[in-house]
Amino acid sequence: MIRYSLVCDKEHEFESWFPDSASYDAQAKRGLVACPACNSTKVRKAMMAPRVATREVDAKPMPPSPPIPAEAAQAMALASARDQEMRAMLRALRDHVKANAEDVGEKFPEVARQMHYGEVEHRSIYGQSSIEDAQALHEEGIEVHPLPILPDDRN
Repeated sequence: MIRYSLVCDKEHEFESWFPDSASYDAQAKRGLVACPACNSTKVRKAMMAPRVATREVDAKPMPPSPPIPAEAAQAMALASARDQEMRAMLRALRDHVKANAEDVGEKFPEVARQMHYGEVEHRSIYGQSSIEDAQALHEEGIEVHPLPILPDDRN
């Protein structure tokens, strides 16, 4: 994880954590990094001094971050309202499939083929498949679709 000191176009300073520098670059380019004070997405990295680990520094716990005011915490959402709505719709779709279909796990490619070729009764199923197996199913004319995985699912 990388902690960046950031500054918005209105010169508000704040910090944020990212898995790596590429994640920050991608999120900033898409306008997903927003200032908690004014919600501006015109954000740049501030100058930072590197933290050099020494025994003395490592022995001391880092001081706690100051509390974030409630109104600023609401503005810290990294996803726009449209992105949040899209995620909610994708989550609802995934939840609907899971509630109304049978989880066949790793046997998904096998069961999908059996249903396609009439060896077993058709029903709604979901499960796991490698990319190669999913491509092979598609090439055989078997319609399959991935269930969406949302960023929240990985946290």
